[in-house]
Amino acid sequence: MTRSDGYLLDNRQSEAGQRFDAFATLFDPTTFRHLEGFGVGPGWRVWEVGVGGTSVVSWLAKKVGPTGKVLATDIDTSQVASAARPPIEVRVHDVGVEEPPGEGFDLVHARLVLVHVPDRERALHSMIASLRSGGRLLIEDADPALQPLLCPDEHGPEQQLANRLRHGFRELLAARGADLSYGRRLPRLLREAGLRRVEADAYFPVTSPACAALESATVRQIRDQLVTAGLATDEDIDCHLANVASGSMDLATAPMISAWGRKA
Repeated sequence: MTRSDGYLLDNRQSEAGQRFDAFATLFDPTTFRHLEGFGVGPGWRVWEVGVGGTSVVSWLAKKVGPTGKVLATDIDTSQVASAARPPIEVRVHDVGVEEPPGEGFDLVHARLVLVHVPDRERALHSMIASLRSGGRLLIEDADPALQPLLCPDEHGPEQQLANRLRHGFRELLAARGADLSYGRRLPRLLREAGLRRVEADAYFPVTSPACAALESATVRQIRDQLVTAGLATDEDIDCHLANVASGSMDLATAPMISAWGRKA
């Protein structure tokens, strides 16, 4: 994440931890599958960018062991401070503004970060610059424009309301500089930046308890902004949260596109 008074999903808000837990449930299996494929192991030096919660850095710490290092950075490290013990180092850092916090990393990883960073081009090149020759970069980011609906099966008024609120959420994100079609660009951007053996895939959960938990926490977190912007009423939001809690809707997330490559 990058410092911005307009950043919509502040780590310091009470719902942030619930969102990170939902992200871990939804996306950790995909992330860990890719990291396993890279052969992450003892002695590796890893930079986890925009760390958010603790699930990924804790997994990495077990893999790199006492001879390795996991540098976890974010503009707000409050959600990951409890994990700050060797081999994990936690540091406040703005990837879109500041110079890389080190060099010679074997792996740099960012998940659901760059879509929110105003100077995402600088951030991407900063991460690549910090890699050693042969080091790996894994960027995983959402593409809300690729699949903009919360309820792809819009068959009733509950789903229509859900999709209207999701449209409002996307308007708020775009107004704050988020690139809602960033995920699909990642393979090309990695190739253009000089990375080799670039590959990508996508994960698109359509319905699960974690999707519902994520939606509930997100709507509660942005409730005031939706109402202030005239995108929803308090009654709309109360009704939607009750619909989500009922478990009667199939709620999806935006596809998460994972792209990876190796530095020459």
